[in-house]
Order: sequence, then C-alpha cells, then structure tokens
Amino acid sequence: MANYARPQTLEEALDLLAKGRWRVLAGGTDFYPGQGARPIRENILDINRLDDLRGIARTDDAYVVGARTTWSELIAHDLPPSFDALKAAAREVGSVQIQNAATVAGNLCNASPAADGVPPLLVLDASVEIAARAGRRRVPLDAFVRGNRETALAPDEMVVALVVPRAATAGSSGFVKLGARRYLVISIAMAAARVALAEDGTIGEIALALGACSPVARRMTTLEKALRGRRPDAALAFGPDQLVELSPIDDVRASAAYRREAAAEILRRAIRQACDDGAGKEKAA
Repeated sequence: MANYARPQTLEEALDLLAKGRWRVLAGGTDFYPGQGARPIRENILDINRLDDLRGIARTDDAYVVGARTTWSELIAHDLPPSFDALKAAAREVGSVQIQNAATVAGNLCNASPAADGVPPLLVLDASVEIAARAGRRRVPLDAFVRGNRETALAPDEMVVALVVPRAATAGSSGFVKLGARRYLVISIAMAAARVALAEDGTIGEIALALGACSPVARRMTTLEKALRGRRPDAALAFGPDQLVELSPIDDVRASAAYRREAAAEILRRAIRQACDDGAGKEKAA
C-alpha cells in the first residue's frame, strides 16, 4: 500500500526521503493527468506545507526562485527584462488555472523534452539547488535534465530552489513557441534568446536555447559565438546548418527535418524580440 506524507518542515521531508522512496508532489498538474484512474502505488511526499520553498528572493549575486513558486507568481513578480522570456513561457504553461498551481521547479523535475520553462532558464544560466539530509548541492540546469523524464536527482534528494546568477541577467529576452495550435498545446519547437547590446549597438552578450526538438533542450553555443559583435539585423542571417548543437527528433508532432527548419526561424524571431525590446528600453531610458 502506498503511503502519503505532508511534512511541516524541510528537515522532516528530507528525513523521509532518506528512509525510503517517495514521489515529491507540489502542484501535481503533470502527476494527476498522467496517473489517470489508476490507483496510486507510489509513496507520495506532499510538500505544499513547506512555505519556505515559495517565493522569489534577490541576493547580492543571484535571483533565487523557491521550488514551490508557481508560474502565476513568477509572472506577477517584478523581475529584470532578461526574465521576459521566462514569463512568456509561463503564460504558455496550460491554462491560467494550471499556472496558478504548477510550479517552476516541477516543470524541470518532470523533465519533458517539451517543458516550456527550460530554454528561458538555460539562457539565464540557471542552476538547480538540491537538498538531502547530508547537505545541499547546485547543479547547472543543462546537467540536471539528463534526458526524457530523467534528472540528476538521487532518491534521497529534492529540488529546493532555482538560482539565476545576476551576472546572467543583462539585456532583454524573447521566447517563441511553435505548436499545432495557438493555445494549450505541446511544443513542436521553442526558442529563447537573451541579448545585451553594446554601446555601439552591436550584440555584446547573447544566449540562445532551443527546446522540444530533442530529448533535452540545448544552448546553441556555436551560434552564440558567431553572432557576438554583429549588428542585430545582420545577426538574423543564419541558417539551420548553424544550429550545430541541435539533434532534432522525429515523432508524432513533426519530423526532424521540419524541426530543424522551424527551429532556425523561431530562434530568429526570439532574437528579434530580445533586440527590439533592448533597443526600446535604451531609447526610453
């Protein structure tokens, strides 16, 4: 028979994880639809009383997003323009009702290739803070999500926060999602871009990521290097062959060939969003 626990403190939760296998449950917006009418056979560790894991804090060197922070809370929070892509992705996570319950950390732990939050967090150089009874550790997001439904979490660990270094929050950002329809859809491909313009109007800093094209979302580091120092309009003149890190897949939603072409186009659109927002904010200032 499955057990259910709703700890009052993080220490209590970690003690339970150290003693057996538990499925950590926060918003449950992926868990319950996936469960369907089948009986629950996993031990459920409900963390919804751990209020210390909720909210967004700014420290001297980072923004810290608690593991229980919902997408709606992130949308409403006052954050730099570099988080605009993440907020745009948040608005694509199901309906408003889902956004009110689903958590940012849960989106990562579910480790779906089409997880909307991953590309915008990759361009922010986010890390995942993990806790166990033995202590805490931080894992870069690109090392945390290892594959389809696979993460770096050990059985006795849980995610307690996402950490975005303030050094990676320069500039503005854009997010574009491609699906079979406009709303409430699983992505065929999605792109996030963060761009900081130099004083001469060229691209000084750029971070690019693509998701839903392969088992894990990826940074396009080769293209980033090629675009630094270019003017924004010239930066858009790249083709699918320059997405070196992309290994698109064939599935029921699209072919690999279509994904490669589409990824280049939506990445150009995300870059344009970021550059236009950055230029507009500079003029307003």
